[in-house]
Amino acid sequence: MKYLKILLLFVTLNTFAQQGGMWIPSLLEGMNEDEMTSLGSKLTAKDIYDVNNSSLKDAIGHFNGGCTSEVISPKGLILTNHHCGFSQIQSHSSLENDYLKNGFWAMNFEDELPNNGLFVEFIVSIHDVSKEVLAAINEDMTEKEKQSTIDKNSNAILKNWTKETWQDVKVKSFYKGNQYFLFVTERFEDIRLVGAPPTSIGKFGSDTDNWVFPRHTGDFSLFRIYADANNRPAKYSENNQPYTPKHFLPISLDGVEEGDFTMIFGFPGRTNEYLPAVAIEHITKNYNPTNIAIREAALKVIDEKMKDHDEVQIKYASEQARIANA
Repeated sequence: MKYLKILLLFVTLNTFAQQGGMWIPSLLEGMNEDEMTSLGSKLTAKDIYDVNNSSLKDAIGHFNGGCTSEVISPKGLILTNHHCGFSQIQSHSSLENDYLKNGFWAMNFEDELPNNGLFVEFIVSIHDVSKEVLAAINEDMTEKEKQSTIDKNSNAILKNWTKETWQDVKVKSFYKGNQYFLFVTERFEDIRLVGAPPTSIGKFGSDTDNWVFPRHTGDFSLFRIYADANNRPAKYSENNQPYTPKHFLPISLDGVEEGDFTMIFGFPGRTNEYLPAVAIEHITKNYNPTNIAIREAALKVIDEKMKDHDEVQIKYASEQARIANA
């Protein structure tokens, strides 16, 4: 089977025939579209990224700054990993209502649980601002001087960029500072827990299986985005309504067949594909062993207390998971 992975920030492309790199949605047209078609894609570049019309990017949200989520209904229902929603599930759990152990399912809108501080961010548009950010940079500058100029240029771009009052703008560095992109985003902050399986299903295999394929686990949780009366981002309010998305992903129950085109679109963690050998040696011989020793010492203390007290187990579940997955 051929695989095509399009990841929004730090991207890896894997096919039997090719090795990839970073494919940025706004640059697909004219650069990667023909290759996608040759791999079996029936989507055009504009189906994936279109500033003026509904497109796939409008259904892919950055969940709480660290995960990917997908809008799967016309009423703002989103799907993400169980471990991505783990801290929210934990925060609502108690000895009387242990949602970590038993799972949680809201049977109607009124039962959905709000989550302070949780947000989902959507990309409105992406713009290459490398020329403007790197203006006046020269080889005679020190690294400190270069960074100061880059920061000054970036701040000037952000200050003068035209956007709606409910939108945000940010400049991000790509390719180790060789290219810069400006993102116009919309950040929704009324996100409510809709459903999650018990941890025995959602975290089956724990962090050991998290790094292998195939996995046999129900690693998912469901949330819903709420918006104001104008369908715009808003703080939590009882008056908010389920968000009507520009686009949502239809769910197919037909399954897949050998040779089907497969695409992953989202917000993965940072990668360093071109690390030199000396850096890899330092990581494997020095950094990782030290980090693992510190992590195991911390987990030993936490695990002992969690085993003895159910209340401690609930309160420290998210922190324990964070350390174990570091």
